[in-house]
Amino acid sequence: MTATSTTTLNHWIGGREDAGTGDRFGEVTESATGELVARVAFATEADVDRAVRVAAEAADAWGRSSLGQRTKVMFAFREQVNSRRDELARAITREHGKVLSDAAGEVQRGMEVIDFACGLGHLLKGEMSGQVSRGVDSYSLRQPLGVVAGITPFNFPVMVPLWMAPVALAAGNAFVLKPSEQDPSASLLLADMLKNAGLPEGVFTVINGDKDAVNALLVHPEVRAVSFVGSTPIAKHVYETATAHGKRVQALGGAKNHAVVLPDADLDLAADALVSAGYGSAGQRCMAVSVAVAVGAIAEPLIAKIQERIAGLTVGDGFDAASEMGPLVSERHLGRVRGLVDSGEGDGATLLADGRAIAVEGREGGHWLGPTLFDNVRPGMAIYDEEIFGPVLCVVRADSYDEAVGLANSSPYGNGAAIFTNDGGAARQFEQDITAGMVGVNVPIPVPMAYHSFGGWKDSLFGDLHVHGPDGVRFYTRGKVITRRWPDPADRGIDLGFPVHS
Repeated sequence: MTATSTTTLNHWIGGREDAGTGDRFGEVTESATGELVARVAFATEADVDRAVRVAAEAADAWGRSSLGQRTKVMFAFREQVNSRRDELARAITREHGKVLSDAAGEVQRGMEVIDFACGLGHLLKGEMSGQVSRGVDSYSLRQPLGVVAGITPFNFPVMVPLWMAPVALAAGNAFVLKPSEQDPSASLLLADMLKNAGLPEGVFTVINGDKDAVNALLVHPEVRAVSFVGSTPIAKHVYETATAHGKRVQALGGAKNHAVVLPDADLDLAADALVSAGYGSAGQRCMAVSVAVAVGAIAEPLIAKIQERIAGLTVGDGFDAASEMGPLVSERHLGRVRGLVDSGEGDGATLLADGRAIAVEGREGGHWLGPTLFDNVRPGMAIYDEEIFGPVLCVVRADSYDEAVGLANSSPYGNGAAIFTNDGGAARQFEQDITAGMVGVNVPIPVPMAYHSFGGWKDSLFGDLHVHGPDGVRFYTRGKVITRRWPDPADRGIDLGFPVHS
């Protein structure tokens, strides 16, 4: 697009806004109206190089700063986010579309990771073994990597950056964030908050852009590690490219989360959970339940209860307190999800609730799709095989527990899975049998708290370590083991043998 009078969102380099050198811009729309609200500058390769070099210079001093100084900044940052949480939530709702209460919940979950990072003095402790040999001690340290990068998706423009940045910063790294170009305003707000919290200039950077900016980060020699959340094809590209350039990578991909409902389940609890997890944030969550596997005769009554609840959902502008579900993020994404609904109908699935005809008065230009429900969905249909990332719930029928688990485990994705049952033995067996990184028992969206780590299995994660929690600390630091001796003059002498401590 060409330059207009529309607000321009720039980069954040060296502790201040930076327009960059590029002549390309992206469009940021208000999801509920479709109106253009800002343009966002796209970084050039030269912009990325300059930003990373500024970050690398800042990382040296920040990595040598005291734990007390870093702790002080983390606590101040937490208070900044807390005092401006409404501002962050409104930025999310405007550009992403999720309802304001959901946006506020996203900010809260991000703050929980800041809380975790405030304990950096404990998190970064090494280990000590004294007298491993006569007069010899051995101990370990965890040290920062230097410059690390985070590439984050549109669906959680505050929470996912806060899953990464606080832990990376607390560990003593400089952090370069490349947010989604579809809703970048929240990232610039976080940058301002970190500056107000006392973070030194250059330690936190925001680079806006598209795949060109991503690829420049993946190959830059000063970037030591990359964290990514997004679709599986892009996660695989990020992992393969960055590791080929010697970087450590955690790349979280797509999902097709199954919820198994056994015949003894509490039907009302299960129906409430499936509607909440399937249609919350218009299904634009990597932990959304998109497949309900109904076992045995429970299918018909379960579907009836889901339909009752769908009929009562209010879809509308996220700023309207009455709205329970907002729009999709963009016109392009709406077209993709509608196309998958069309294919489901064409493939022979039974369409029980059709959200394609929804209209929101006064917001006709918004990216609307109402709650959509399919029955008799089978593997091989696009709506079953592909990650939809929209308000579409598919019901698959299974005759037994084994068949239900087999369906879930045959998916190439392994982000999350849930079971609804009143049988403790069946629940425990499910915990052992299911091939997913996060499991819920009568909990539809089993996102762990900040002091555990978030991550899936199979094509939902490329890399060995998950996000935030203990894995996050390990990811953003590297270990060093020191063997120390203050020798007595009597112990001097040459010994060409392999060292054996005794």
